[in-house]
Formats: sequence, structure tokens, C-alpha cells
Amino acid sequence: MGYIGGIAREQLILFPESLDDYLTLDNPVRFIDAWVETLDIAGLGFNGTIPAETGRPGYDPRAILKLYIYGYLNRVRSSRKLEQECQRNVEVMWLLGKLCPDHKTIANFRKDNLVGLKEIFKAFCLLCRELGLFGADLVAIDGSKFKAVNNVKRNFTQTKVKEYLAEIEQRLASYLQELDQTDQSEGAVLPVKATAVELQAKIERAKARQVKYQDYLKQMAESEQSQLSLTDPDSRAMPKSPKAAVAYNVQTVVDSKHHLIVAQDVTNEVTDRDQLSPMAIAAKEMLQVEQLAAVADAGYAHGKELKICQAAGIEVYVPRPDTSANTQLGLFGKVQFVYDPVTDTYTCPAAESLTFRFETIEKQRQIRYYQTSACGKCPLKEKCTRNKKGRRITRWVDEHIIEQTQARVQAHPEIMKKRGQLVEHPFGTIKFWWDQAHFLMKGLEKVKAEFSLSTLAYNIRRVLNILGVKRLMAALS
Repeated sequence: MGYIGGIAREQLILFPESLDDYLTLDNPVRFIDAWVETLDIAGLGFNGTIPAETGRPGYDPRAILKLYIYGYLNRVRSSRKLEQECQRNVEVMWLLGKLCPDHKTIANFRKDNLVGLKEIFKAFCLLCRELGLFGADLVAIDGSKFKAVNNVKRNFTQTKVKEYLAEIEQRLASYLQELDQTDQSEGAVLPVKATAVELQAKIERAKARQVKYQDYLKQMAESEQSQLSLTDPDSRAMPKSPKAAVAYNVQTVVDSKHHLIVAQDVTNEVTDRDQLSPMAIAAKEMLQVEQLAAVADAGYAHGKELKICQAAGIEVYVPRPDTSANTQLGLFGKVQFVYDPVTDTYTCPAAESLTFRFETIEKQRQIRYYQTSACGKCPLKEKCTRNKKGRRITRWVDEHIIEQTQARVQAHPEIMKKRGQLVEHPFGTIKFWWDQAHFLMKGLEKVKAEFSLSTLAYNIRRVLNILGVKRLMAALS
């Protein structure tokens, strides 16, 4: 028995009479084409929506937009690879009417339409809202690190630069000492590591590096930044990024009904501490609801952010981390001191009352101090504090908001469990299944636009799986 045979290359075969015959009725490119044609791309902020009266005709921005949406939906982001797809991919030929823009034109479109690419994500979210695909009751917020176009070796912190300068100082001292030995060796037989000319060359190179690093420190001081990235100035070294890479902090808000992303953003902040209220409020505005529940991990625990969310009508579920220095030392932490709002006192593990003593402003926050005079004779003092004057408890004036949030988290553990199921799904899809864990563009505004395309593609894929192409096409018409 032989193998399945193919057709001879010289044999004449009949292809379909039109490109449309190659595509089934449920092919996603039909939806991409129909949806983009319904958009007011001029209103969304795209350039080139009105053809110039003179000069060489350009491409319709709708055509390049369709190409990018198709590319991100099919894990093709490079402008050169998209150019290749225009020449060999039947779906792209159908989508663009056999147009073949060069890679420079494709790349320039993404670079020059940052506003429009951000707004296109919101436009699809509006469609999802009209179709009732958002539950609009619970959202989950999380961040992840996406690698930037900047090598770790081209990222400098103040600490790293100062270490380099100290090392250069030591080398210069060593070179000068060797140079003295070389001068003394004239006319005598002494072991010399290098000639005077070689040592002088090493000294000049070391001084050049010294000037360079001093300039880095000056740039960081003038910009009031703790880091300096040479390739992508907006990128930052992120401690929890893969292999401590130079990256961006990507934020998403995921709706609980179908795991659709309702809001997203990119920042170069190293932590998530200040991202809770901006992301939660953006999701609330997109969903157009009066009340919304939002869940996030302990990295978002910040009293100021919780207060803003409460004022905006957002019920937050964020666990309170134990950041007490005493807990780290094996002593009684603040969580073991019980606050009584009626008497405005704390009760310590020894059942003594810590009363209010004074109030001050620290880091732009109103802080109250509580203390007791019973610490001197307390048998638990060694387990409580290292301060000879006794234990002192600080309290933010609005700390009741943090306590209410923690009580809410403890009362609803099922919501915290649901958090991981919601936020990890989009990041897992985009970063690992689609291999988009790194950015291709440089600059914060540009990577924001690039991530908008990734999240748009994710949402389109989810909606296609939920409704199918035919139902989506019917909804558009």
C-alpha cells in the first residue's frame, strides 16, 4: 500500500472564480471588515481620513487598521511579517482587496495613530456593552510586567552608578600606583605588569567611563528619576518582572461575566500601589453603572486609593498586607492591637489601653499616635517592642476605610478566590499563548497604543468564541 498522492505541479487546476469563495461565512475576517467599516475613524483620532488633494495617493487608514487587527488576532505583530502576509495570505488579500503596503507604511501607521489605536479598544468595549456581554457587577484588577525594548545592561539606577564610580576610583588608584612603580623601575630590574604607555591608556579609558557615569547621575538628578534607561527612556527595571528585566507595568480590569477586558493601561510605575482608583474608575465609566465591586491583590493596598474608590461608589476587595516591622522581627504586629472607635483607644495583647497622645502630618497624611504608660512594668514588653519608652501605635485619620475593606475581604473569601480566575486568563492568553509578553515599540505612549491592539484582539477573540461571526454580523447590521 502506498501513500496519499498529491497533484502534479504541471497539472492545470480550477481555482474559485473570486477571493470571496475562499472564505467561509463564519470566517473572522468578515467581522473585522464589517466592524471597521462602521467606525467613525476620524472621530476616533486616526490620521489621513481625508485624502490629500495633491501628491501621491495614500492608503485608506481603514485598510491598515484592518490589517493590524487581523495581525494581532493571529499572533503577527511585526510590520515586515504583515507585509509578507499581504502577499501570500488569502484572508489578508480578501480583507485588503489585494493591497500590498510596504512594511514602512505599516509601521508608520501604528506609530502615527497612537490616539486612534487607544480609542479603538474603547469602541469595541462599547459594542460589547450594547450586546450585554458585560456583567457590570464585579471586576478584577491586576498588573503584569511586559518586557520593554531595553536591555538590562542599558538600564542604570543611582545605586548601580555609584557602585561603578567607586570601582573606577579603585582602578584609577591601582593604575596610578602601577605607574609609579613603572617610573621607579627605570634603570632597575623590577617586576612590572604593564608599560607606562599601556597604563596611561587604561587611565584615560577609566576617566572616560567616570565622566559618562557622572553624567548619568546628573541626568537622573535633573529628571528627579531613580532610574535611567538608554534605549527606551520611559522603561524601568521591574523587580518582579521575568529575570528582573527592564519592562512596563501593564494594568487590566476584567469583567466577571465573560472575562472580557473593560479597561487597560500601561505605566512605568514599579508597583501597583497607585493604580487601583484610576483603573476601577475607568472601568466604572465604561460600564456606566452607579455601583461597582472591584477586587485586587494586596499589592493594591493603599489607603488613599481605597478612599478615592469609596467616594466614587466602588466597593473594593483588597486584602490588607502586614507591613509591620515588628512582625518581621517576631514581635507583636499592629494587627494584634484592637482599635475601639467609641473610646478612640487601642487594646494591646496585655489588655492595656493605648490612648491618643498627639497628631502630625507624615507624607501628606494626617497621622494620630497612641501610647500607654504601662509598658515599663509589662511582662510582654520583650515580645512587643524594642523601644525603651514603650510601644507606640500610629493610625491614619481615615484608617477605618482600610479596616472596613479588610472586614469585607474576610466576609467574602469566595470573591478573593475568583480574582485569580478572572485576571490571570487574559494575561495567560496574551503573554504565553500569543507570545506578546514584550513590546515592539519604544516610549510610554507608543506601548500604550500597542497594548490597546493586544487587548482589542483578546476581546474580539473572546466575543467570537461566545457569539460567533454570524451573530456578530447580525448585531452590526
